[in-house]
Amino acid sequence: MSQKSEGVVEVRLNRPDKLNALTDEIYAALTDLFGRFHEDAAVRAVILTGEGRGFCSGSDIGGMLKVGGSASRARLQRRHAAVRAIYDCEKPVVAAVRGPVTGIGFSVAMACDFIVASDTAYFQQAFRNIALVPDGGSIFFLGQRLGIGRAKDLVMSARKLSAAEALDWGLASRLSADGDLETTALELAEDLARAPTYMLGLSKKMFAAACSPSLETVLEIESYAASVARSSADHREGVAAFREKRQPNFTGE
Repeated sequence: MSQKSEGVVEVRLNRPDKLNALTDEIYAALTDLFGRFHEDAAVRAVILTGEGRGFCSGSDIGGMLKVGGSASRARLQRRHAAVRAIYDCEKPVVAAVRGPVTGIGFSVAMACDFIVASDTAYFQQAFRNIALVPDGGSIFFLGQRLGIGRAKDLVMSARKLSAAEALDWGLASRLSADGDLETTALELAEDLARAPTYMLGLSKKMFAAACSPSLETVLEIESYAASVARSSADHREGVAAFREKRQPNFTGE
């Protein structure tokens, strides 16, 4: 975390060699930080970004098949806690993204209030490739931001959505040249920090109340669906194919 200007703090995911793939430790840190921002009057706006050439490639896939049962559910709950902490933060949150915004990294970006995208950014619901259901409240966020039709397109095709398409669809709030990403995000965050942030926080609560079903409800359904998907032969094949850098052979089982 770093102070960018008066009232604006930046949280930077810092595993550039892994395209900022998220670990249990990072989920815990995000939950803690955004919980504290929620209570800190000196923080008036937050920028969430990633180090290196990508925002976030999702959860670290290493060890995905090694954890099962209650341990797997506990890991999922830690992920959900981080997403909820970002979404529930009463301060305005700006995601500044470049390169891959994939897997639960896509959810983390959508949990923010604004997405400022570099022209190098692309967005992908890649869960199909390892036979898992979308994670981190993706179904909730995509439905709210894009509508069911476009959400299904992304989830079921696993195709990449370019930054320009994301702006056209209303997923991204701003589009900038890659070299200007930090400046564009900071200008937006500083404008938000100068606003009556108590009113912005109340407005966020009203937007959340207008969503049906709630994020909490969708995450509960997701927890059940994820546990079923993780026990499938297709998921084991998907992870093995990812590690072996080959096309998976799914059987629907």
